[in-house]
Amino acid sequence: MQELFNLIGYAIYASMALLAIWGAFNAVLVWRRVAQVRFRNEEEQTEFFDELDVELAKGDNEKAIEICEDDRRAMPQLALYAIENRDLGPIKVQRRLVERFQQDVLADIEHRLAWVSTVTKSAPMVGLFGTVIGMMAAFDNLGQGTKVDPGVMAGNIMVALITTALGLAIAVPLMITTASINIQIRKMEDLIASGLTRLMESLQSITGRA
Repeated sequence: MQELFNLIGYAIYASMALLAIWGAFNAVLVWRRVAQVRFRNEEEQTEFFDELDVELAKGDNEKAIEICEDDRRAMPQLALYAIENRDLGPIKVQRRLVERFQQDVLADIEHRLAWVSTVTKSAPMVGLFGTVIGMMAAFDNLGQGTKVDPGVMAGNIMVALITTALGLAIAVPLMITTASINIQIRKMEDLIASGLTRLMESLQSITGRA
């Protein structure tokens, strides 16, 4: 019976290792994705729009498109779409910009972040399962009567404690990372919202002059 408990313990260790790797992998991907698609601060976004507005004011749409194409962040790509489709009208363009931001940027981020959240919730549960298995093995050894092996019992209790600690060691850093990423996402959404407002105002003023 002890051999079976030992095998289950090894399987739990392997599962927690896989959970830790998968959670860290998705957290890194989300962090990098957010860093790639957002402006670091409002000043950077303002500099981009100042440069873009100069070309739009001159009527040089090709240069404006070139500026947007050279920048792979979310706001420049949304500006590129708006410039290329400005004939659709401001209301329709703005609605499509919001849809593209949701589909092209937030959808991928939320998908990866959901995996991080799943690992965060699963790791303590797997650790708790390991705790139960360890205690069951300890009580099984205790139930042997005069054949109780203190070394085996100590090993079983150690498994129970280690799996609990591993579950928390995986979940807590991922929780902190997720909270930090969510803060960055909210900042990005605020910048995108203000950027879309300025972009639509620039396009409407140019359309009005035309």
